Amino acid sequence: MKLSRDLAAFQGRIGYAFTKPDLLIQAMTHGSLASGTRPDNQRLEFLGDRVLGLVMAEALMADDARASEGQLAPRFNALVRKEACADVARQIDLGSVLKLGKSEQVTGGRRKIALLGDGMEALIAAVYLDAGLDQARSMILRLWGDRLARVDEDARDAKTTLQEWAQARGMPPPSYTIEDRSGPDHAPVFCIAVRLSDGREALGRATAKRVAEQAAAKALLEKVSND
Repeated sequence: MKLSRDLAAFQGRIGYAFTKPDLLIQAMTHGSLASGTRPDNQRLEFLGDRVLGLVMAEALMADDARASEGQLAPRFNALVRKEACADVARQIDLGSVLKLGKSEQVTGGRRKIALLGDGMEALIAAVYLDAGLDQARSMILRLWGDRLARVDEDARDAKTTLQEWAQARGMPPPSYTIEDRSGPDHAPVFCIAVRLSDGREALGRATAKRVAEQAAAKALLEKVSND
């Protein structure tokens, strides 16, 4: 099957040309558009997640031969979590080539973290099935770039850092509450408040609770560091 113009151009952005174009088409086809003759990318996403995990585990161990499992695990999680995959997807403008049904198009599916992350994992699996692990590894390491070098910074997520800050000062862990939920059911926006026992607080907003909590924790960390 011949690739559309946008998918052909997309190959240039990822630095890989498919010998089996059907794999790329499937990787970019979301379930909202799938049909009996047009398979979606869910199975590829499942495989790509495992390929990404293997490549990152290898890279982290090679980069730091003395690191313990306890040191490697948070670095690994920072590199393979959905937000990281979505960030890489934005870097290569993967959202512009996702094949979506009308429902996802009108609700901003091309910008959703979950869809971008899933598409990135499916793309990894497509390259793996098309050319093997070496090509998949090459693409992953190229696209993730300096994220490996700065993974220690990314591995310490804001919620963990804030909790450690509070405990170091004899405080109980911060509390998180949903202050507001707006928007339609298919695209909600959460407003999360995080509070310390001394009354200091901050808000975070995002389309996912976990991301809103991280945003709130980051905002409160900035506030307490300036006090």
